[in-house]
Amino acid sequence: MTWKWIGVSLYMLALLAIGIAASRRMSSMRDYYAGDKRFGFLAAAFSARATGESAWLLLGLTGMGAMMGVQAFWVVVGEVLGVGAAWLLMCRPFKRLTDEYDSLTIPDYLESRFQDKTQRIRKVAASCLVVFVTIYVSAQIDATGTAFESFLGLDYTIGALVGFAVVMAYIVSGGFVAVVWSDIFQGTLMFLGLVTLPIVALMSIGGWGEMMTALSTIDPQLTSLSGPGGWSGIRILEIIGLSLIGLGFLGSPQIFVRFLSLKSEDEIAPGAATALIWTLFADSGAVVTGMVGRAILAPAGTSAELLGNGGQSVLPLLVENVMPAMLVGLFIAIVLSAIMSTVDSLLVVASSAAVRDWYQQVKHPELADEDLVGVSRKVTFGLALVSLALAMTVANLVPGRTVFWFVIFGWSGIAATFCPTIILSLFWCRFTANGALAAMLAGFIGVPLFKFGATALPTVGPAFAALSELPPAFLLSGFVGVVVSLRDSPPQQATAQSPPALP
Repeated sequence: MTWKWIGVSLYMLALLAIGIAASRRMSSMRDYYAGDKRFGFLAAAFSARATGESAWLLLGLTGMGAMMGVQAFWVVVGEVLGVGAAWLLMCRPFKRLTDEYDSLTIPDYLESRFQDKTQRIRKVAASCLVVFVTIYVSAQIDATGTAFESFLGLDYTIGALVGFAVVMAYIVSGGFVAVVWSDIFQGTLMFLGLVTLPIVALMSIGGWGEMMTALSTIDPQLTSLSGPGGWSGIRILEIIGLSLIGLGFLGSPQIFVRFLSLKSEDEIAPGAATALIWTLFADSGAVVTGMVGRAILAPAGTSAELLGNGGQSVLPLLVENVMPAMLVGLFIAIVLSAIMSTVDSLLVVASSAAVRDWYQQVKHPELADEDLVGVSRKVTFGLALVSLALAMTVANLVPGRTVFWFVIFGWSGIAATFCPTIILSLFWCRFTANGALAAMLAGFIGVPLFKFGATALPTVGPAFAALSELPPAFLLSGFVGVVVSLRDSPPQQATAQSPPALP
């Protein structure tokens, strides 16, 4: 137990040191929310990947590997495709336009792109961001409590509060700079941990072949890409749902603000290579960790319940089983890295929506950027408190939840609200301001609609449950945006900043 606390303590001290160092570079809101657009490809790539993965990678995806086996690799396919498309297809036009508009936030970009003088787009975008980002942050705080409980035997509530306090200490003081610097540190820990652990575990069991044999003995479906029932209609929908998880990378604000912060377009190509390598190895490592953990910790004749609800305790249990005691604390820090690297990024995005996009641009346009750093810190702290309260409420009301379910709901809400709008804004010059508003609102409403409403319908309910809420909500958002734009008057004139029409 001593080694565990040493590892966690050193990790938290490192984060606090980053916050202190970053706070010395805060002179304006431009620094607090975009790092003055001066980051290189390595910082942006590691920050984007650490932010995009969160607790679901270390606890959720490893759990899926344990419970689903080889099928969980469909998630890896979806992640690689999503990350690749974001960096290779969308990053360059987005960076070019945000530089021309001098945008600091996603609502900044959208308002400039559609020349919206009414500020409706900014208001809707900022409001949607605050709602779903708060839900997403609460999911990460919930995962913090689960991680402390699983690794250290600490009470769930105390663990959540400890993680919350550490994040607050460095993000409130250091803003976006602290977020990016900490993401480089945390993203490196995550990558090394998810590559090293499965290799050590595979060596302990005798290699890949021995693991697959053990999984086949437990349940032959664990070694099948199709899973139970073969390639049935429902199974195909479930696989499509898993593979389309990468849709969330195609415009989510917490990811694209990293593209906005790049110092030049020259950083895009090496950034894409770095992000793709990170994703392929880290995500594959998470799945293999779950698979080998199932083979070692819950062999044939034992219950998978030993691995926790949804298998989400497989990583901490496997670390205890195959790693030296002095490294266990390091792996606790790695799990916390996945959580905190997302919490800090999301809080900065939500705070920017509330302060930059609402308080300054709508309510007090006379205020200069340098006058709002203090307000930004207070709002960041306030939104974090709301997220903490929501996490505690969900913990009491939904005791059987999994980290994957809670995180994916918040992730889907952000993605369905913004991704179709960002995609169309970059590649379709016929896209109008009314279309963008309609698309965002449709995505915002679509996620709870398809999560809680469509799944309860007779006959088609199981199909929607298998597909999950993101793909249909994403499709609805894009469809509504296109239809409203086509029925709307075309933009009066193309500007130099307007994107080209789709071929």
